[in-house]
Amino acid sequence: MDLAQINQALQEDSVNLGVMEEFRAMRPKFAIHLFQTLDSTNSELWRLLAAGAPAGTVVIAEQQTAGRGQWGRQWRSTDGGVYLSLAIEPELAATDSLQLTLCSAWGIAIALRNLGVPVRLKWPNDLVINGRKLGGVLTETRTGRAAITQAVIGVGVNWSNPTPDLGINLQTILAEYPAPALKHIERLAAVVLRGVLQGHQRCRQIGFEAFIAAYEALLVNIGQDVQVNGHSGVVVGVNTQGALRIRLSVEDTDLTTEVALPPGAITLGYNV
Repeated sequence: MDLAQINQALQEDSVNLGVMEEFRAMRPKFAIHLFQTLDSTNSELWRLLAAGAPAGTVVIAEQQTAGRGQWGRQWRSTDGGVYLSLAIEPELAATDSLQLTLCSAWGIAIALRNLGVPVRLKWPNDLVINGRKLGGVLTETRTGRAAITQAVIGVGVNWSNPTPDLGINLQTILAEYPAPALKHIERLAAVVLRGVLQGHQRCRQIGFEAFIAAYEALLVNIGQDVQVNGHSGVVVGVNTQGALRIRLSVEDTDLTTEVALPPGAITLGYNV
């Protein structure tokens, strides 16, 4: 990966990177640190922040030896993917940390969709296409006095790297959905960075409650049948805290009830 090409892409008209027209004038400044191999881009970025690095600092690795996804799951990080982390300073209560993940995933998905790649979302943090996982977001935060003081947004997106059976990379997708703007991996890295920021900008612009409708419009899980503690249910949306709304059938009646589950409380799987 070439740092000069990433920076050059970031200097282009942001619409070329999938940014919505209304955010075209945004000119974010990134301080990018590029590594061939790291244990984890999130871990390295926290080390840089502890040493005084500011918001806007970015860590990118061509490979990770200890990449991680949600709930400590391993994220395969072989050469050929985009693995990066961005430091931000959100103005959010600690209880609203899930918003950071949803806004980031949505912003990246919209950027790719604006470039012709029909990416959708799997709650809460996955980018999917054709029922397979293209990428994911891992958010980590530091808090003080019940507010988030620092956040690291970690993103992994498959470009040309091998993927598991339930995964897919962009090179495979682009054979079916040509996207001239995504001509090399460095541009994908730039699209991801601008996508994360546009997602957060959109959330601030309209408020998270209104944002949920936009998030749900891309959510593949709407209408999905699920089981919760042995009860049948169907996914109906996301609530204002970012939790998954599920309508459950009350056994032996025509009645229903609704529950809201946080991440980790249910496994949704992939529709391959």
